[in-house]
Amino acid sequence: MSTTVSGGPAVATGVLDPELRAVIGRIARVPQLLIACDYDGTLAPIVEDPSKAVPLPESVAAIRALASLPQTTVAVVSGRALRDLAALSRLPSEVHLVGSHGSEFDIGFVERLSPELIEVRTRLRDALREIAALHPGIRLERKPASVAVHTRGVAPEVAAGAIEAVRSGPATWEGVTVTQGKEVIELSVVATHKGTAVDQLRTQLSASAVLFIGDDVTDENAFGNLHGPDVGIKIGPGETKADYRVAEPIEAARALGLLLETRRHWLFGERAVPIERHSMLANGRTVALLTPDAKVTWLCHPKPDSAAIFADLVGGSPAGHFTVAPEREGIPLGQRYRSGTMTVETRWSGLTVTDWLDLPAQETTPDGPAIVSGDSTLVRVLTGTGRARIEFAPRPEFGQVAVQLQPVGDGLLVLGSNEPIALYAPGVEWEITADGPYESAKAVVDLRAAGGQVVLELRFGTHSVEHHRVPVHERQAAAEKPWKDWVASLKLPNTARDLVVRSALTLRGLCHAPTGSILAAATTSLPEELGGVRNWDYRYCWLRDAALTARSLVDLGSTEEAEGLLRWIDGVVERTGGHPERLHPLYTVDGYELGAEAVIDTLPGYAGSRPVRVGNLANHQLQLDVFGPVADLIAAVADLRGSVRETEWRVLESMVEAVSRRWHEPDHGIWEARLPPRHHIFSKVMCWLTVDRALHVMRQHGGEDRPEWVELRDRIADNVLEHGWHEHAEAYSVAYGDEDMDASSLWIGLSGLLPGDDPRFLSTVLKIEADLRSGPVVYRYHWDDGLPGREGGFHICTAWLIEAYLRTGRRTDAEELFTQMIDTAGPTGLLPEQYDPLAERGLGNHPQAYSHLGLIRCALLLDNMLKQ
Repeated sequence: MSTTVSGGPAVATGVLDPELRAVIGRIARVPQLLIACDYDGTLAPIVEDPSKAVPLPESVAAIRALASLPQTTVAVVSGRALRDLAALSRLPSEVHLVGSHGSEFDIGFVERLSPELIEVRTRLRDALREIAALHPGIRLERKPASVAVHTRGVAPEVAAGAIEAVRSGPATWEGVTVTQGKEVIELSVVATHKGTAVDQLRTQLSASAVLFIGDDVTDENAFGNLHGPDVGIKIGPGETKADYRVAEPIEAARALGLLLETRRHWLFGERAVPIERHSMLANGRTVALLTPDAKVTWLCHPKPDSAAIFADLVGGSPAGHFTVAPEREGIPLGQRYRSGTMTVETRWSGLTVTDWLDLPAQETTPDGPAIVSGDSTLVRVLTGTGRARIEFAPRPEFGQVAVQLQPVGDGLLVLGSNEPIALYAPGVEWEITADGPYESAKAVVDLRAAGGQVVLELRFGTHSVEHHRVPVHERQAAAEKPWKDWVASLKLPNTARDLVVRSALTLRGLCHAPTGSILAAATTSLPEELGGVRNWDYRYCWLRDAALTARSLVDLGSTEEAEGLLRWIDGVVERTGGHPERLHPLYTVDGYELGAEAVIDTLPGYAGSRPVRVGNLANHQLQLDVFGPVADLIAAVADLRGSVRETEWRVLESMVEAVSRRWHEPDHGIWEARLPPRHHIFSKVMCWLTVDRALHVMRQHGGEDRPEWVELRDRIADNVLEHGWHEHAEAYSVAYGDEDMDASSLWIGLSGLLPGDDPRFLSTVLKIEADLRSGPVVYRYHWDDGLPGREGGFHICTAWLIEAYLRTGRRTDAEELFTQMIDTAGPTGLLPEQYDPLAERGLGNHPQAYSHLGLIRCALLLDNMLKQ
């Protein structure tokens, strides 16, 4: 209920007004929030004896909890003297206390008054004592920079006389500031008020927005200074500049409680779904992630390294999602990929949701061309006999762009995005709701009444909501056929065959067909440590990762992806202007340099793991290992095909040229630590591998032998074998002269530089096993990389150790570790970057190309061992 009060918004009684609830929900999601409250009449009810004004337990609990949240500051701004405020409120040190209407920000304030101000304050105290003596019951409150005259409980005629004496006397003095409140008038030698105090706090804390709650006339200065996303809440009746109002302090406590609940969810994630339980949709142009209960939680448009339209994964529901679920809720019976495809089915009793990303298509009919999507289309088919709840909340540009939804014909138009977007949803009646500048659409559909099927098509690049002339089941079959045909062409192992198929499809799904580039992973900023800062953007093409990905598909018999990638690399090399040694480690999917790394501070991150990053500073690092995997890929493609193409020759020669110019330099290494360069063992081995594989290609495929390449290869080998060995560690360590171990040093043997039975390789394997293996995982390293926190074990490192076990004759250990590794996969067979063996959950970006190519390589090696 609410009642209207003249001069301001309605006074809520009992239940918070829906508009106030909505505005609290919005301000709870700003990056840096300042919450400021008055004390008397706000946190503590007004009482006759001011010394007995104890704060409400509900208010204390809420502000204590709010003050403990990250990116959240709480301040109590009171007319009381700071010492009295601290003694009476007993609030923790996390809550900032501001006394005397903003005159006191700390206990030592009085010491900072000039002698002139101290003299005026003394005169004030003397004059006000004389007035109090003439008006019985008047109480004076001395503060460091002011004196307050309290008239509460005094006869009205006496109070009026005292106030008149103050106003006609000391209040008229030069340099005295007067603040009038409820039954109090305060005279200060410092010209400040609660508004300036809140402004000072805002500036000091770089607050994105302020929530101020107060009840007194003195609080109007603070309300008047609010602007933009700020929110002011007035307690009780009376004229006010605040936009919202509640009836009494207990309702202010309820508002603070709602703010706490909403902000805590925003900061730490709303029931964050384990990373590995997400399934990926792909169509060669972009990717999407789906939770086990069919929520589209991640989708970038128009390319996988573009801004997200659905970023629920790293920002919660306010960052955008597309949800379908039974009206009665409930956990799904299961989720699975349709065999040999990238189509996902999520099943409940009475409802099945089938999801896939369709390619743009143009159909010619007798009546002319069919109106279809101008770009990718997310197709969601609901079948069954139950009732389903749908919520469509697009948030383009990671939620940075306001959107409106316009119902038209058989669907909705998304307005506000740079590119046209439409949701085709025939027969669905939508309810449009607003959350500030964003709109969402909700609906409930009765599948039985709809004939057992409802089709939803999110069309990019068009505003058409016209009916597609090709039946949806035929379109699904057409979308699935290329995936199935491709799987049928592969040479698959018997070992972990189904998981190898899923890994192969995942890697192909990470390929960007229009350009030939290959993503390192589908996402950005999924954490290496929950709640930590090790959050990176992997939605780009690393030369190393992409070449290793394509190589694993070549090993399965598919060269299409490798050929596309090598064409892409040829273009990237060409743009170096004849200086391949200047190649960056990574590029956009289009093959161009990344922009600056940026942070989206309005997104709270997956399970509160901030910051959410776009871009990657590793773009500017020197990583000399990138050439080796490219040369190795060319050799594998040439061997499978039986020939080398002109573009591949150019790339190969460029890789060797780059190595010859820079192999002797220190670099940043494979793991991209933001530390000074070192002579990394892995980088040196990859430089050796570059030249070794180039020589292999020359000799096997008709090229002339290059004596200078032979000399270069042997010189690099001698250098790394001599300087990379650490006598005390009895192993090849992370870098020349460093004792710390690194899993990537296993490549001293995996590359073929050392044979599998060489004592130095055997010793290195044992040392890495002892230092870095923990149950089913192998950590990259334990040396200090300059970042706080820890990380999980890397699946690719686990795969390397499995291969090292096989090369050193430890087949049983290899089989056991491989079984443990695949047991960490999610329910639909996908693997993120890392795994935490203690928490038993995945970490890092998802799905990760490294993890899946490692699985494929191990399965093939184990399969070959079984055949021997």
